[in-house]
Amino acid sequence: MDARSSLQNRTPRKRRKMQRVTMMDVAKLAQVSPSTVSLYLRKPAAVSPAAGQEIARAISTLGYVPNLVAGGLAAASSKVVSIIVPSIRNAFFAETVSTLQSELAAEGLQVILGHSEYGEDQEEALVRTALAWAPAAVVLTGLSHNAETRKLLRASGVPVVEMWEIGGEPIDMAVGFSHPQVGASAARHLLSKGRRRVAFLGARMQEDHRAAKRASGFVEEARRAAEPASCEIVNHPGAATVEAGSLLLNRALQQIPDLDGIACSNDLIALGALFECQRQGIAVPDNIAVVGFGDLDFSASCIPSLTTIRPSGDLIGKEVARLILAGIHGEQPPAASRIIDTGHVLIERRST
Repeated sequence: MDARSSLQNRTPRKRRKMQRVTMMDVAKLAQVSPSTVSLYLRKPAAVSPAAGQEIARAISTLGYVPNLVAGGLAAASSKVVSIIVPSIRNAFFAETVSTLQSELAAEGLQVILGHSEYGEDQEEALVRTALAWAPAAVVLTGLSHNAETRKLLRASGVPVVEMWEIGGEPIDMAVGFSHPQVGASAARHLLSKGRRRVAFLGARMQEDHRAAKRASGFVEEARRAAEPASCEIVNHPGAATVEAGSLLLNRALQQIPDLDGIACSNDLIALGALFECQRQGIAVPDNIAVVGFGDLDFSASCIPSLTTIRPSGDLIGKEVARLILAGIHGEQPPAASRIIDTGHVLIERRST
């Protein structure tokens, strides 16, 4: 798929206009006064155990998050956008965040960045903190979140954009691409080069759901081809690094001795695989063809240059910013425009 920007075919669920859950709502459900709720939030031990239990139950049911912004500062909250990424060490998101920050700064908005380390509970904690400061919008990475995070965001009334992935039901809006389709593109490319003993090398796929979806798309495409390929997924439990790529290639060679093609969950793993091929005297692409993901800066200049898939991180940033700014300006995007497919591009170089 090489379209830079297109709308997903299906029509998403129409966004419901939701009001932020207030302290009054909590008090009503708990059958106590607002002042009792306020006291509980400041000093839980100062209210009776029975009242505290009812208030806590109401807060959980409604997904209430206390607003830490004082009344006189409320206007300032509309100038902050919270962005949560899986890791600040991951270069893939840097382009998107940088573009987002530039686009939003031009409109006087500031960015607060958090990273979840691929943990859904940590993401929930970051969302709670962000909502407490009444942000203008919240930007999450991917569509996989725990139930509590979804409930909090849907109850908040704050615009939410999930980036870097489409294909499921978003909380509000989504900008990105299909990860199974990325995996399928890598498989088709290797098959077109005559490769029939292939593997997908990935890291941390038990937590990185998007990489796992690329792996699934790769395997499905390889096995349903007119001439089906023998295919394996090889996963490293740690971070996706160059060192991990070297380890993964060795494991893949043990599992598939006549391996002739690999797709990697990112370019760092692909670079590690290239280094390991050089150490072992394995010719690339003559003996093993290598496909990466991300089109990082070194991909065009390593030896051999790396065939990879570019996810258009800058375009994702621009589209996310456009949706946020439209909402701030009172414009409601039509239902069909709330999910934006930015596509992906396979860039063929010397490694395949």
